[in-house]
Amino acid sequence: MSSGNAPLKSGELSELIRASGQAIGVELLAMTDSVAGFHPAAGEWCARQIIGHLIEAETRSFTGRIRTILASDTPAVTPWDQNVVAAERRDCERRLPELVKEFQVLRAVGVALVFRLRDAELDRAGNHPELGRMTVREIAYQWAYHDRDHVRQIAENVRAYVRDLRGKAFGYS
Repeated sequence: MSSGNAPLKSGELSELIRASGQAIGVELLAMTDSVAGFHPAAGEWCARQIIGHLIEAETRSFTGRIRTILASDTPAVTPWDQNVVAAERRDCERRLPELVKEFQVLRAVGVALVFRLRDAELDRAGNHPELGRMTVREIAYQWAYHDRDHVRQIAENVRAYVRDLRGKAFGYS
């Protein structure tokens, strides 16, 4: 489906990806341990698990897939089970600053990769077994979109943590 929106150049895409990565880091590094470990509901991820997921997505969904597609003609793009990987990572037990640092290192590599992509590389494609053909450009757009889903998720975790702590300020405007 085409939205009629003007396509973004690699430098514009990389800037969106860089900015969201920076916003994620700033928000997470402001958290206390109790906020970082807070699960808003049973089965929902805490902030440590969210950043762990983003770390995995850097290599499994974004930078990794782009490199795979650039390395060969129409390769298979491998899916992954996010919940299984999250359980295996055990990020609830890890220190948030270490997770953020790991994410920032991977993000810098990904931003540099997207920034250098030429139009012909953005148009290269791989085949996902469930989703079909996907181009590097589509993966980069999904990266920018996916990040913002998790920026919102992180903000919602903080809101859920402080919701009952507001006291009489609840109705304050």
